[in-house]
Amino acid sequence: MQLFSKSVFEQKKETAPTHRGHAGTRLRAVAALMLTLTAGMPSGFAQQATGAGAKGPDKAASELPSAPAVALTQPLNLRPTARDFSKPAGRLLGNPISQYLPTSIGKSSFVNSVRLSDLVKDGKIYLSLSDALALALENNYDIAIARFDLDIADTDILRTRTGAAPLGAPSGLITGTLGGSATILSTGGGPGGTAGGAGGAGSGSAGLTLTTAGAGPAPEALEPSVSGTIQFDRDHNPSTSFFSGGTSTTNTYDFAYNQGFVTGTAFQLGFNNTYATTTNGTTTYSPQLSSDFKATLTQHLLQGGGIWVNKRFIYQAANNRRITDSSFRQQILYTVNQVETIYWGLVQAYEDVQAKQRALEQSTKLSGDDRKQLEIGTVAPLQVVQDDSVVATDKQALISAQSSLNYQQQIIKQAIARNLNDPALSVAPVIPTDRVTIQEIPEEKEPVEALVQEAFQNRPELEQAVLTLRNDEITLKGARNALLPTFDIFAYLAGQGIAGSINTSSIAVFSPLANARQVIQAWLNPIQPTICLFPRPVMERPLATPSTVPLPTRASVSPCPSPSATSSRSRSRRAL
Repeated sequence: MQLFSKSVFEQKKETAPTHRGHAGTRLRAVAALMLTLTAGMPSGFAQQATGAGAKGPDKAASELPSAPAVALTQPLNLRPTARDFSKPAGRLLGNPISQYLPTSIGKSSFVNSVRLSDLVKDGKIYLSLSDALALALENNYDIAIARFDLDIADTDILRTRTGAAPLGAPSGLITGTLGGSATILSTGGGPGGTAGGAGGAGSGSAGLTLTTAGAGPAPEALEPSVSGTIQFDRDHNPSTSFFSGGTSTTNTYDFAYNQGFVTGTAFQLGFNNTYATTTNGTTTYSPQLSSDFKATLTQHLLQGGGIWVNKRFIYQAANNRRITDSSFRQQILYTVNQVETIYWGLVQAYEDVQAKQRALEQSTKLSGDDRKQLEIGTVAPLQVVQDDSVVATDKQALISAQSSLNYQQQIIKQAIARNLNDPALSVAPVIPTDRVTIQEIPEEKEPVEALVQEAFQNRPELEQAVLTLRNDEITLKGARNALLPTFDIFAYLAGQGIAGSINTSSIAVFSPLANARQVIQAWLNPIQPTICLFPRPVMERPLATPSTVPLPTRASVSPCPSPSATSSRSRSRRAL
């Protein structure tokens, strides 16, 4: 125990300096690590850390080359027809109604081009790479469908010229052709671009393309509109009071004209007419004709005012048209690359079949030689068994290669033809006439930087991105204009009039020609009254009930009778 404890304490004394040495080693390791990090820190990071408030530009960043300008796609006449859908179908000098009628488009052709028939010789299609690309441009369905997108974009330009919001233009790639692998981008350019199209101009469903462009006040309707309403009404109401009832006929003729201008001006004109007849006696005129018109001119000064705000949809539609042009160019690049890949796949399949045939011939010849040597006893029987196994393997490989060749032939047929119902085409094998070469192409001699700069200028995805950003800027400006207060000035000119004939069914009490004294005497005297030219004394007469007294038709004017005659008539009435 003593020896053990002694050895333990002695060990502690001896290990104390050792721990101090380990601590010094750790400090040196930490210092070395800090020096390593300091030496490996980039200079730009140190400058940013020390000069956060410095305004001088980074020298390394200022030496970077400027971004190359994008070469925009020039408009080409690639439409299936000669019709320009950005303009109305009719003209004002000819038949102005034709521009408002539906437009009919001819049916698509499902007939192969003549070039394909010329390549068929002796029941075989001898196809070169240039012929395959030319046939793809003529007959490929993806390109044929993409051509209609150009006309759709033109119709959107015509739509925005009337002041309506744009629907957008399809700009997505059509990938219905089988075979090949895409070695280029298949997504649309622009922020938010997807396989359906460029950002902000993506193709929608059911032939409609919805877009986020359109923020801001709605432009004025630049297309003039004329509307009219003609209504005939005949009504018979039972009488429920003295002022209602009777048969009435009302004819209404209303017309309106509206048109807006790019300056933010709106013009409205209304012309309303009513022709009414009635049998009700409370109406003064029957028939009665009333007319009124009002012309109003309104000008937006802040929100919605200005030429740019009311034409921004036209600018966006023009950019969408260029996006569609770029997308069509991208479609051509995609289809050409796909057909070229299919063609070289066909060449590879032919080379593979030829290689498998040569391998089968060699293995069959070797198996035959070994059998002859087996007959003379110079080869073991096991060698013949191995040769037969190799022959069977080569036959299987040849069958697989032939199946792959047949598949590649059908794939390239559906890529370069529209109709394969002709047995001469569906059964004819395709023989490629071009072969793969290892010759140096001109692009291999150019530096990589030059190729990158050319790609930046000519890539359709970048062009679509630039045009989409322009549309986004237009949308932002329109949204800022919508934040302005509404301040408009307007002027109007209005007038109204009424005409007609005196209603013959009107009662005398409401006639403006009735004399007040005649009406009173008619209600008080059941006998036809006589209007005196001279004053006379008031006689005593019994009051008559108004409901039993008929109204006079005409009053007679005569001199007043003598007082004696009047008195005798009064006495005779009293006696009665």
